[in-house]
Amino acid sequence: MGKKRIIKPTEEELIKDQEKVDAGVRKETKTKKMPRSRDGKVFISSTYNNTIMTLTDKQGQVLAWKSAGAIGFKGTKKATPFAASKVAEALYLSAEKLGISHVDVVVKGIGSGRDSAVRSLAVKGMEISSITDMTPVPHNGCRPSKPRRV
Repeated sequence: MGKKRIIKPTEEELIKDQEKVDAGVRKETKTKKMPRSRDGKVFISSTYNNTIMTLTDKQGQVLAWKSAGAIGFKGTKKATPFAASKVAEALYLSAEKLGISHVDVVVKGIGSGRDSAVRSLAVKGMEISSITDMTPVPHNGCRPSKPRRV
């Protein structure tokens, strides 16, 4: 059958990918002229495929949002805790520009990036008032399939 070759990325390709991610984190965000309020909410949706973070004011109007795919991660790397921490860093920069420093965090989903996203928001210097878990849990769910007859 022949030998199988595993293609490993070179150091140049790894450095180029890392620079692309860093550029995505620092990308300028469009901000609306809003009355300056120091309070807001951060919604973290963490799935098996991606991590999406949304920054809103207290009324729920969206001010900024970031996702791992929008920053520059591709494929299975979008679902990693490292990608979630980079998304939180990018959202923190947007919040800092808007003047938001106190947030309530609402976490939804069962992905691997939920804890690291909250942790990196706290490390960056955002004051977190509360953390709420809004993951949907079925109370009884769908009807199970009929038993298999052999």
